Amino acid sequence: MVHRFDFLVLGGGVSGLTFALRAARHGRVAVLTKRARHEGSTHWAQGGIAAVLSEEDTFDRHITDTLEAGCHLNQREAVEVTVREGPERIRELLELGADFDRRAEGDLDLTREGGHSKRRIVHAGDFTGREVERTLLAAADASPQITFFSDTTGIDLIREHGGREAGRCVGFYALTPEGRVDTFLARAVVLATGGAGKVYLYTSNPDVCTGDGLAMAWRAGARISNMEFYQFHPTCLFHPEAKSFLISEALRGEGGQLRLQSGETFMERYHPRGALAPRDVVARAIDAELKRTGDAFVHLDMTHLGREWLIERFPNIHATCLQYGFDLTREPLPVVPAAHYQCGGVSVDLEGRTSIPGLYAIGEVANTGLHGANRLASNSLLEGLVFGHRAAHAAIQEPPLDPEKIRGVAEWDPGAAVPSDESVIITHNWDEVRRLMWNYVGIVRTGKRLARARRRLDLLREEIREYYWNFQLTRDALELRNIADVAHLVVECASRRKESRGLHYTLDYPHPDDHNWLRDTVVSRH
Repeated sequence: MVHRFDFLVLGGGVSGLTFALRAARHGRVAVLTKRARHEGSTHWAQGGIAAVLSEEDTFDRHITDTLEAGCHLNQREAVEVTVREGPERIRELLELGADFDRRAEGDLDLTREGGHSKRRIVHAGDFTGREVERTLLAAADASPQITFFSDTTGIDLIREHGGREAGRCVGFYALTPEGRVDTFLARAVVLATGGAGKVYLYTSNPDVCTGDGLAMAWRAGARISNMEFYQFHPTCLFHPEAKSFLISEALRGEGGQLRLQSGETFMERYHPRGALAPRDVVARAIDAELKRTGDAFVHLDMTHLGREWLIERFPNIHATCLQYGFDLTREPLPVVPAAHYQCGGVSVDLEGRTSIPGLYAIGEVANTGLHGANRLASNSLLEGLVFGHRAAHAAIQEPPLDPEKIRGVAEWDPGAAVPSDESVIITHNWDEVRRLMWNYVGIVRTGKRLARARRRLDLLREEIREYYWNFQLTRDALELRNIADVAHLVVECASRRKESRGLHYTLDYPHPDDHNWLRDTVVSRH
């Protein structure tokens, strides 16, 4: 079946919905989500949105904080655009009905997180992402121009005349809930698929985060950059059943302390800002202390801040921790680092355009230049709002599809594929990819570890390719193929960067090298 729209959006988080709402004023928009509409990373974002909304704050301070957190690998123009346009995007959310926390006098209640020099985090309790998602979905539901396709998984992009050496992107193939592969065509295609945290064994990300859009863009020939910079959130709840439940950085922003199991604080030995140091510093410090002491976790202590205030400020975190037997108002929480945020991605310009005409990438899947070598806390939802808006402004200027150029776009050909009789390959390889990435390409790396990962990934990807072509498609098989490709990209970028900077720390080159490496690491299939 062939579906034709003006705009295609793969992903239904903050960036995809922001784009859809703006583009719907100029044409029909299809929004495809791999599972239920709300099941992306936006829904689970706790902390908030960073924006300059106080007279005590300035754009220059926010820009400086972002550049310092990103180890000055950021593209300054992208940082300035995001910071300066952020307040207007927040105001638009408020106009759509977003219910953010306010002080008694009615002003927005701004909090502070690691790496920020001022209070500038807009939040809705400790489930800001859920409120943002609710607001944008309600607005999208009110638009007759937006059509949702849930439980629909992207497979590969389609370019004019077919093949990776072809021109403009005109659509993609997608696996429907019925197991059918449909063709989706449009004059602008937008990847808003989020990150790829599931490439690692331990992650704060929801199960949908398997790098689908990134892998699709790479296979189509788009430029990918800076995939060595994968952010590990320092504080995820340590519990066998919690699936690395995220303990927001806002707890440290409000005065929470990191302690060893002995009760000793340690972050002051690693950074002048202590527990409020940038995430890469905190994650490495915890990793180093766990290796030194042999402990399985450190503690995040909030008990000195008052029971009633903690429950009011962090109701979701408090309630979830209680489910696992921890009362954060009375005892320190056991925490460990886990893969959290992809700072690299599909290379784009300031309007979200990729190196492939007609293809856009926004949000976590994209490398906009905002984050550099490390993301500043709460800049992610901000980026989604700003670049979703900017990409829509550019995409509405794309020309209509040329019927002659897409005449040869074929419907999906399953070839000789048959139902699988050995699905154990998927579960086994899925586990092996994630374990080798955690062990060899994690918080601390070496050339030897990266070489081991590369050799094993080459074998795994060949097995996965063979399985992909021989058997009928399933969502599990597509996700496995994608995380293997993403793992390859992380290893490739990490192997090329001969320095330590931000989230990429290698024992072979423990210091930054501004002379040779103050630049992006760019890879492509061409």
